[in-house]
Amino acid sequence: MRRVLVTGLGGAGRTTVAAATALACAGRGSRTLFLSADPGDVLGAPVIAGHEEPARVHDGLWAARIDAGADFRAEFLDLQQRASAALDLLGAARLEDAELTQLPGSDQFALLRALAVASRGDWDVVVVDMPPLRETIALLALPEELRRYLRRLLPPERQAARALRPVLAQLAGVPMPAQWLYATAGRWDSELAGVQSVVESSDTTLRIVAEPGPKAAAALLEARTGIALHGLRVDMLAANRILPRESADPWIAALTAQQEKCLHEWHGTWLPGSSICEVPHLGRDPQGLDDLALLHTGALTAAGEDPGDADGLAAAPERDREAAARDLGRITGPPAAGHPPRTGDALYVWELDLPGAVKETLSLVRRGDELLLGAGSFRRNLPLPSALRRCTVAGAGLTDGVLKVRFTPDPGLWPRTP
Repeated sequence: MRRVLVTGLGGAGRTTVAAATALACAGRGSRTLFLSADPGDVLGAPVIAGHEEPARVHDGLWAARIDAGADFRAEFLDLQQRASAALDLLGAARLEDAELTQLPGSDQFALLRALAVASRGDWDVVVVDMPPLRETIALLALPEELRRYLRRLLPPERQAARALRPVLAQLAGVPMPAQWLYATAGRWDSELAGVQSVVESSDTTLRIVAEPGPKAAAALLEARTGIALHGLRVDMLAANRILPRESADPWIAALTAQQEKCLHEWHGTWLPGSSICEVPHLGRDPQGLDDLALLHTGALTAAGEDPGDADGLAAAPERDREAAARDLGRITGPPAAGHPPRTGDALYVWELDLPGAVKETLSLVRRGDELLLGAGSFRRNLPLPSALRRCTVAGAGLTDGVLKVRFTPDPGLWPRTP
């Protein structure tokens, strides 16, 4: 199954490009599902809300609007039911469905859950209309970070003590709140692991929509750092609302020149492995399937890999945190594993690809077996590969979008030969 997550800069038309991409995939014979949290009428047909089956809107194309409010209420009531013993012990009053209101952030959680559920279906392609780019980067990083928080707050090794809690509860005569707490944490970790696996799969790619111009260029330059830091895959940059290149109108000609300059820069600097496709301006806001049909060829041109191609799309196994960190960069330098370091040995160097990063906005902190890396407004806690855990940080430098972190082997921790 191929998953295409369409995001972009605010107001750049990402919902339109997402819908056009879904329509094009269906036109190529792929059984396609389009997911959106947009409250408007998407794809020219009413979209089902709630937990009903997606609506068929075209040959080979189904669509569903994610009802974040219903999703939040169902999750909250389920958690309340699981914690009923502890709530009764505290004398807490239960909340009813009718009095629950949607909290900030519930849209994002509902979107991730819908993506995980859709990934278990029989679709060939799932196209998701994501939030704006910065929000999407943070959202896709959320499962990994929440699992890290759970491991720190509720270490798995302590869960073995759960076997004793029923006995303790019987002796005390009251339920033990920690029992449901660990059970709930385990359920959350399992669900988050499923979403993280979908995000990290080689079959999941980002498609970024932007309208060429100076502000868009600056925003994408910063976003490239966050995309690389979190190991996200971009298959295409869709340059939307491209104006005609030949126009007698001097006002349009000036805008076209501005777009051309930006496109030239993007073609020379955009992420390796991704392509740039130009989506024409229709001279009006696209409405309905007919207008989307005028765009959908451009929405897939130069997409790298045909989203409807089933070859080589087997689900990728979940990567562990260390493997994900290794994918971000490369480690070079002796000494060989298993040999103690000697005075004068070359340092290990961990090279991390951070295109667009600015030296003045970088922060680097070693904490235990993790490297806390900040780049502008983006942050990630990277687990150190096993060889580097036995080293100390000797320094770091940024050159041409590559952060090189130098490590010195610690003789007290390095394995010694007889």
